[in-house]
Amino acid sequence: MIIFFDKISSTAKPIGLSSKGVKLEGTLKKSGYHQVTLDAKMDGSFNLDCDRCGESYIYNMDSKLRLKLSDLVSEDKDDLDIIEFLDGKIDLLYILESEITSIESSFHYCDKCDGNDEEFEVEY
Repeated sequence: MIIFFDKISSTAKPIGLSSKGVKLEGTLKKSGYHQVTLDAKMDGSFNLDCDRCGESYIYNMDSKLRLKLSDLVSEDKDDLDIIEFLDGKIDLLYILESEITSIESSFHYCDKCDGNDEEFEVEY
């Protein structure tokens, strides 16, 4: 879902989309001349692999997402919650899939392995 920066006003605009089993629902609101605030909730589930035993399990996601979106290069190097869309178009699908990929690339343990300190070895 692509939305142009010029089409967003200071009144919150509702948005919603889904990808890979996760829904993103929230609002976009202009918060400055070249800045938009995304205030949303991500809800859904997808498969992850345990980094200890390799078993697949379902990860349930229920989290809030608040980001600043800019159509200019950001001068604020301390704020990591800014995404720059220099072509003037906000790609909400890119944001949602980036958040999912970020979770997928982290370390995860299934319920069986979480908190288990015993040695683990698998023979193939």
